[in-house]
Amino acid sequence: MFRGIYEGASAMLVQEKMLDVVGNNLANVDTAGFRARVAVNKSFPEVLMDRVERYTIVDEAVNEEMGDRKFFPYVKGRVTIGSMPLANVLSETVMSRQPGVVQTTDNPLDVMINGEGFFVVEDGNGNTFYTRAGHFQKGPEGQLVTHDGEFVMGDVGRVELGEATRFFVSETGQVYGDNELIGQLQVVSFPSPTYLRHEGRSLLSQTSDSGAPEPVEENLSVIGGALEKSNVEVVSEMVRMIEANRAYEAAGRTVSIQDELTSRLFTSFGRPS
Repeated sequence: MFRGIYEGASAMLVQEKMLDVVGNNLANVDTAGFRARVAVNKSFPEVLMDRVERYTIVDEAVNEEMGDRKFFPYVKGRVTIGSMPLANVLSETVMSRQPGVVQTTDNPLDVMINGEGFFVVEDGNGNTFYTRAGHFQKGPEGQLVTHDGEFVMGDVGRVELGEATRFFVSETGQVYGDNELIGQLQVVSFPSPTYLRHEGRSLLSQTSDSGAPEPVEENLSVIGGALEKSNVEVVSEMVRMIEANRAYEAAGRTVSIQDELTSRLFTSFGRPS
């Protein structure tokens, strides 16, 4: 009887999550190295639905008498509703691999990866993250850090700049200070980078689906004095937002109509004869 309401509510949840993804993309349109997320919806011939009940049965005798009725109102936990045909659900979100726009900064410590790969950075607690944002600077303790303060990792640990004042990054990721080689930027790739998890702004973390990081040694190419901007396309994201809003409103009207029809059903057949 409530299957139409469940289907409409399911469609509203999908569009709500779609709006969350689009909103996050638009919020990071000016974040260097940010890769947009893409929501992946999948349609299934049939999806098994359930609902969560908050109430607990206290009479075991009544529980045995009612048996396994699906709409028993005194059960706590998940209760199976049934199948929902031709359902559309949000399957996952993946990261876009489209490169961002190149911005020339002429800052010697700004670095952009020319091709696939990610810089390796580390926070103060020793947690490792990956990023396309090469907006680096000299930290207060003489180490190469990101704009947000994470330590940039080299092939033998954190890149130490020491007392150098003039810097240069070669096309192969070698860092020079006062014309002396002081480090090598660590750049890695993943078997499935689209499944990396966003940890805020341009930071990414490894997942089981992305695979383990692999050092990029051959064909490594970086560009000094430049940054990769966000790859978010504002017009495309605005179109997705409009589409999601309209789909959400349509699903909401479906729920309202189903609720009105149910109310009429109870009014008509619930009257005492």
